[in-house]
Amino acid sequence: MTAEAFIQNKAAQAIKALYQTEVAETSLQVSVTRKEFEGDYTLVTFPLLKISHAAPDATGNAIGSWLVDNVPEISAYNSVKGFLNLSFSAVYWNEVLAGIASDKSFGNLPSTGKRLMVEFSSPNTNKPLHLGHIRNNLLGDSVSRILKACGNEVIKVTLVNDRGVHICKSMYAWEKLFDGATPESTGKKGDHLVGDCYVAFDKMYKAQVAELVAGGMSEEEAKKAAPALADVHKMLVDWEAGDPKVRQLWSMMNGWVFDGFNETYKALGISFDKTYYEHDTYLLGKELVQKGLDMGVFEKEADGSVWCDLTADGLDRKLVLRGDGTSVYITQDLGTAERRFAEYELDSHIYVVGNEQDYHFQVLKLILAKLGFKWADQIYHLSYGMVELPEGKMKSREGTVVDADDLIQSMREEAKKTSEESGKLADMPEEEKNQLYHQIGLGALKYFIIKVDPKKTMLFNPKESIDFNGNTGPFIQYTHARICSILRKADVQYGAGSVKLDSKPSAKEIRLVKLLSQYPGKVAEAGAALSPAVIANYAYELAKEFNQYYHDTPILKEEDQDILKYRLELIDLIAGTLRHAMDLLGIQLPERM
Repeated sequence: MTAEAFIQNKAAQAIKALYQTEVAETSLQVSVTRKEFEGDYTLVTFPLLKISHAAPDATGNAIGSWLVDNVPEISAYNSVKGFLNLSFSAVYWNEVLAGIASDKSFGNLPSTGKRLMVEFSSPNTNKPLHLGHIRNNLLGDSVSRILKACGNEVIKVTLVNDRGVHICKSMYAWEKLFDGATPESTGKKGDHLVGDCYVAFDKMYKAQVAELVAGGMSEEEAKKAAPALADVHKMLVDWEAGDPKVRQLWSMMNGWVFDGFNETYKALGISFDKTYYEHDTYLLGKELVQKGLDMGVFEKEADGSVWCDLTADGLDRKLVLRGDGTSVYITQDLGTAERRFAEYELDSHIYVVGNEQDYHFQVLKLILAKLGFKWADQIYHLSYGMVELPEGKMKSREGTVVDADDLIQSMREEAKKTSEESGKLADMPEEEKNQLYHQIGLGALKYFIIKVDPKKTMLFNPKESIDFNGNTGPFIQYTHARICSILRKADVQYGAGSVKLDSKPSAKEIRLVKLLSQYPGKVAEAGAALSPAVIANYAYELAKEFNQYYHDTPILKEEDQDILKYRLELIDLIAGTLRHAMDLLGIQLPERM
């Protein structure tokens, strides 16, 4: 039971005893006492005046007096203009700490019985993963972990966009410009090689457009008439027709990319329960297009293209099938959604996709509802802001992206440099050092991205993220290592809530216990908001509060054994809570730094 719920329960008992009136506990307003007043939690008494028929202070004093006389966990009160400030006794703080210590699943909420699917990553196979993909992956993985901690069954999936015009562009460029190059012959990861092909196509295409414009065409005409684009569209039609040569090239190049993706996922600590491939799902969407035509939801134009008219809903007309019979993104998304809800009997489906696709998901939900699927309202789009660099937006086709593999490696190197400068790892074996550098580098990268609310566009600065001070991953990692060091040095047995202080804990100890008790509520809040930033910033507050406590309190110099055991148990629980919180973000906390 949270502190707020405890006070609601006891205050309801007081009201019944004093005024012979029953009130719903949840209707009572309780919050943390403001810093300028004495007390731990505050009960708002204004709404109770119609029950007490007394002045605000008189009502507060009556309830406060009853609580102090009848509830041993409450030691004092003061009533200020309709606000009853209550102070908890040592009995209460002992009970709270003992409850946290004895809860082996602290931070994990009871089962909801719900099954959720989270789709994230969902890359195209025409380029390697970059910084934008990293934000997507980290959000998707962390949200999945948080929803699981909230008591849900969670299925993590990705949909690989392995077909379409963009894929054919890389294939076409490889045939025309790369002279049979392979990852082995070039020494490049496969996804990087294919990404080079995509960039090369864009340069070739722009050169053709410029040539046509110089010959008298308008730019709009030239973009449509460029030979390379016509050849790519033909390649897509041939692919959908099952042309063996095109399919063989497609399979080979996708294999290179998948191998490259898997390396990057492993480095990030990302995994999926199931991978879907667009080449398996786009035909499902075509079946739904026919269903929509039969229902009158869609309409076919003279050129054979199929559309859904959403103008009456305040949107636009949406293409769901091209005139040549090939699919568009929405086609396969319709089919994939139907398959997933049927296969898994989902309670909800969350798509982690950038805010550039807000309109797409608005349309997807609306069309599914028009097709008669009752679960259309159970689709959620976790829309997140783009990651930008100091010089502006990244552009894949122009090759101006921050490559994920390069970024991960550079973060490792930065962590190594910062750690070696501290001079604290001289006696650590080389293998352990390398593992530590990876943990710190990856922790810095993940935390810097995850601490920002998903809805906000963020500016990425690698050097800021690796700082061992301030709101960073390494700061929280270092805090955990510091606690582990204290516990190693302490030659005292403690634990399991066995220590009871006769006197009230210090104000800073109470603050720490309060923060610990709020953790399950923060997990629930993060799950409801689909925001790992809630957990990240909670972990920072807890780490910051501990460091202030550590600075002011010489823990190991305490001579009173009961107080020493109490403090060791307290900081041990802080370390465990930090581990749980950071694990929800996919971040490991080392025991030594």
